[in-house]
Amino acid sequence: MVTVVAGAAMLTLGVLGTAYVLDPFDTGRSPLVLKPGVRPQGPRTASASRGRDLAFDAAVIGNSHIQLLSPERLKALTGLSFVQLSIVATGPKEQFVVLDWFLRHHTQPRALVIGADRLWCQPEFAGWNGAPFPFWLYSRSLLDYWRGLFRYEAVAQIPRRLAYLLSSGARRARPDGYWDYEPAQTAADAANGPARRAALESRSDDYIANATGRFPAAERLRDVVAGLPPETAVVVVVPPTYRSLLPTRGSPGDAANRACKAALAVAVGGRPNTAVLDWRGDRPELHDPTQFFDRTHYRRSLTEMVEREVADAIAGRPVPAR
Repeated sequence: MVTVVAGAAMLTLGVLGTAYVLDPFDTGRSPLVLKPGVRPQGPRTASASRGRDLAFDAAVIGNSHIQLLSPERLKALTGLSFVQLSIVATGPKEQFVVLDWFLRHHTQPRALVIGADRLWCQPEFAGWNGAPFPFWLYSRSLLDYWRGLFRYEAVAQIPRRLAYLLSSGARRARPDGYWDYEPAQTAADAANGPARRAALESRSDDYIANATGRFPAAERLRDVVAGLPPETAVVVVVPPTYRSLLPTRGSPGDAANRACKAALAVAVGGRPNTAVLDWRGDRPELHDPTQFFDRTHYRRSLTEMVEREVADAIAGRPVPAR
């Protein structure tokens, strides 16, 4: 019995040690110098590799509501090397973890673009409970990381990681993290037809719902930007939503919407090289159904308008008040 237990313990330690050395998600924690990058995989894990890549000096943080901002187009507009670290189905709880990871590996970033959607307006520090997030992968604690390596999904990566490291022709996940979901959404639009338009026009006054006056995500943002070098440009983007989600003036949703955006402005107020771009207001573009896939996901044409405002803010050019 002792022999069996000892053998099992040795096997467990061997697997764990192998995973640690091979660094299946390219976190940089391995004692070896390994080939950079990871095989194609979802951004929840691939962002650990991308977020520490020193080829980039700027980052986009958020979820699918800011995901279409293109690193290549932003570079053409600003001259900065952006990495897209947005992760679908995340809230500020997960996004600040990714931001912390990026900042730990980039102590002098040139710019940060942060998408602050409705989850940033919740009275609690909101995450996305329906989609598990690997907090252990980005943890400051080496013990947490070791515990995470003992998970099935980490162990299952070992043979794939070996194949990636040993093959000169192995495919690498796109280093800048960009994934354009517009073609897939456009195909879905064509299939849905009138149903898509009906869903788009479905009216809601309480997209933003928070009567408490508390906005902990804004408070966390204040603490983070306070620790940044003054040269780092910070652009907070309140992402576009279709007109059907713009609250009626004077409604509780309108009050919550205004209070949330005011809290974001206060969080970064007085800091140089900082701007809040409000795309959840009564802009003409938000009344155009051809600019949207659904009420919160917008097309490239509108994305490029957002990108131009981001570039203006980074350059210190005036952005019209909305």
